[in-house]
Amino acid sequence: MHWLIVGAGGIGSTYGTRLAAIGETVTFTARGAHLAAMQERGLRVEHPTFTFEGPVDAIDDAALLGERDPDAFDAILVTLKTHALPGWLAGASAWLARGTAPVVSLQNGVDAEAWIAEVVGGARTFGGLAVEVGAHVEAPGHVVARGDARVVLGPWPDGRRGEADPYVAQDLADVLERAGVPATATQRIETELWRKWMINVALNPLSALLDLETRALVDDPAYAPVVEGIMREVHAVGVASGVALGEDDVASRMALMRGFEAIRTSMQVDRAQGRPLELEAMSGGLLARAAAQGVPAPTTALVDALLRRAPDVVVA
Repeated sequence: MHWLIVGAGGIGSTYGTRLAAIGETVTFTARGAHLAAMQERGLRVEHPTFTFEGPVDAIDDAALLGERDPDAFDAILVTLKTHALPGWLAGASAWLARGTAPVVSLQNGVDAEAWIAEVVGGARTFGGLAVEVGAHVEAPGHVVARGDARVVLGPWPDGRRGEADPYVAQDLADVLERAGVPATATQRIETELWRKWMINVALNPLSALLDLETRALVDDPAYAPVVEGIMREVHAVGVASGVALGEDDVASRMALMRGFEAIRTSMQVDRAQGRPLELEAMSGGLLARAAAQGVPAPTTALVDALLRRAPDVVVA
């Protein structure tokens, strides 16, 4: 297969190099110093169980849209920051319309799939989530990753039953498995996205506010109730929005977070490096939905407000 990785940051580079290592053809899009390093020296990805170092096919958006045939790609994996997706879709809409490849989102939040479907249609839209992984660009052309890096993907939204849908998702999962990525295809991707969003909304803003890794938050007797309280608020908003979340989802997500190794969240790293924070894809998005559904979310609101007031914080 020929994979296109849109946005080769920590997550995109991690999965893209895993695929390249087993002989899959992979094209990465990137920008700035990271792109220049990839083009000049190649890409290095370090993980406790996997290391990749070598040349890669890395281009910018202009080269992708102006020089590459969309039908050359068998799968498009979008790993941009969520706030960058609307702009990318606007610029790439005509190019995407000429192709037929499934478009899989591996992004934070629960909005990306709807935005993608507006451009490419429902039949080509697949949701996905990366679980138990922390991956960051440590220097241009150099990514460090930790965690199991599991992937769950499936046709979006829940209940979509196009004849080819389950086969496409399973085919993609099978290739990822061969690349050493634990991957699962599901027909309930919308629900799975909300389950991950419970973790993201609870951990990302709080970790950025306190500059603490995940285990420091979920194991500490002072912080753990805050994490759990935010997760309960996300759960309540999801249920009010018609998402099929289960009664034990909060407890199971807390157990999951206590069971995997400590990682620095993407928002924690972004604040440390002076980059804009994805608050609108995390706590901001949850608070907007909470207001629309009439569901209180005071703990989420407090953490969100404190982080926005920090003088060094820029919201994407």
